[in-house]
Amino acid sequence: MTTQPSARERVLAAYEDLLINDGPRAATLDAVAAAAGVSKGGLLYHFKSKEALTEGLLGKLAELAAVDFELMANDPEGCASYYVRTSVFGGTVFDRCVVAAMRLAQGEDSTVRAAFLAMHATWYRLILEDIGDPAVARAVMLLGDGLYFNAALFGLPTDAKNDGGTQDAVDVQSLLAVVRQLRSSVRA
Repeated sequence: MTTQPSARERVLAAYEDLLINDGPRAATLDAVAAAAGVSKGGLLYHFKSKEALTEGLLGKLAELAAVDFELMANDPEGCASYYVRTSVFGGTVFDRCVVAAMRLAQGEDSTVRAAFLAMHATWYRLILEDIGDPAVARAVMLLGDGLYFNAALFGLPTDAKNDGGTQDAVDVQSLLAVVRQLRSSVRA
C-alpha cells in the first residue's frame, strides 16, 4: 500500500517542479499552491513565506545530501569513484532537489549558495580522505561536476556506443578508470 504524500510534501514537490520547469519568478506562492492542489491558506500553514518555502527546500536538500554523504563514505570502490559514478543526472529525488536549488542559486539568495558550498565542502573532504592529494581530489570533483553539468544541461546518455567523433554519450566506465589511475598515481 502506497501512502499519499502529505500536503507539505506536495507543496515542496510543486515548488521544485516550478523552479525546474519555469524558474524562480514563476514559483509564486499562488502558483505553488495551485500546482500542489492546496489552497493558499494550506500552503501558508506549512510555509509562511516564499523564504520559508526555500528553507523547506534547503532542509530537504540537506537531508538528502546527508544520505548521499553516508553512501559515499561507505562505497566499496571509494569516495572518488562514487562521486564520479553518481554525477550522472538520473532524475532521482536528490537530483531534482539539487536542480531546483540550483535555479534559486542563480539569483541573489546567499542561503542557497551557502547550502551548496557546505555540500561541496563535504564532498571534497570525503574525496580528499580517499585520494590523499588536494589537487587530485579537486580534479576528481571537477570531473564529476562537469559530468553532472553536461548530463543535466544536455541530457547526454551514458555508456552508450559513441560513434567516434561526436559526443553522443558519456562513457562513465572510462572516467572511472581515469579515477583509478589518478588514485594509483598518488599512492605510488
